Amino acid sequence: MLIALDMDGTLLNEEGIISPENREAIVHAQNQGHIVIIATGRSYMDAERQLRLAELECPVVSLNGAVVTLADGTLVASKPLNKENIIPALRWMNEIPELYYEVYTEDNVYVELDKRVHLEKISELKDDEVPEELRWLLKAMIDQQFQQAAVTYVEDMEEIWGKEDKVIYKTLAFSLNLELLKEASTRFAAIPGLIITASHPNNIEINHQDANKGAGVSMLAKHFGMALEQVAVMGDSYNDLPMFEVAGYRIAMENAASILKETADFITLSNAEHGVAAGIRHLLDKA
Repeated sequence: MLIALDMDGTLLNEEGIISPENREAIVHAQNQGHIVIIATGRSYMDAERQLRLAELECPVVSLNGAVVTLADGTLVASKPLNKENIIPALRWMNEIPELYYEVYTEDNVYVELDKRVHLEKISELKDDEVPEELRWLLKAMIDQQFQQAAVTYVEDMEEIWGKEDKVIYKTLAFSLNLELLKEASTRFAAIPGLIITASHPNNIEINHQDANKGAGVSMLAKHFGMALEQVAVMGDSYNDLPMFEVAGYRIAMENAASILKETADFITLSNAEHGVAAGIRHLLDKA
C-alpha cells in the first residue's frame, strides 16, 4: 500500500511539527512494507526539513505537485510556471496592500518586505476586528507563513522575476478581502496553462495546469509499481481534492473541509489529536 499524507492541517499539529505519535505510526507502516509519501503545498526544502526533524525519510510531492522527489532527493518530475505569463498578475498584486502573496522557486519562498509588514499588522488585529469564522484561518495562515524555513524577504520582487535562472513553481495569495481574492483568481484564470486551487477559504494557490497532488501521487504510485487502488490518501483541504479523486481509499481529517469529509471513506481524528496515527492504524487494521 502507498499512503500519501498532506502536511499542514494533517500531518503537522497545531505547533507546526510532526508529533511523536504520528512519527511512530509512519515508521511502523514503513516497517510493514508500506510506502509513505508526503503530498504538500510547501516547498520541497520545507517539507524535507520537517521530515529531517522527525528523523523520517519519505518521497515528497511538493508545491501541490509541481515537484516530485524521491526519499534520497532524486528529482522525478517538475512542472514550473511560465514566468513571463504570470508577471503582470504578480505586479498587480504588488500594488494592493491587502493582498499578501508568496512566490515559490526551486529552493526558496520569496516575500516582499512590505507584504510581510502588512501581514504582521493583520496578525495584531483584535478579535473584535476580525469575523469570528476567520480567526482560526487567520492564525493558521500567519503561523504557517512564519513557521516556514525557507523564506527570503526582498525589497522588490522584481529582482526575483528578473533573474533568468529563477524558476517559479507556485504562487500563493492570501487576503481577508474576498472580493480582492476573487479578482486575483480571475486574473490568473485568464492566463493559459494554470490551475488555481486553495488550501484555505481565504487563499488561492497557482500552479502549472499539470501540477496537482493527484498527478504527483499517481506518478509515485507508478514509480513504485502500485495500482491506484492500492493508494490511500489523507488530507484536510481543497488542494487535497485531486489526490482524493485518484486514490483507492480516502481519509479526511476531523478538521477537514466539508467537501473532503463528504467524499471520504473514513474520517480520522484532527491534526491536533494525532489523526494521522489514528488513520494509519485504521488502514493497517483494514489491510
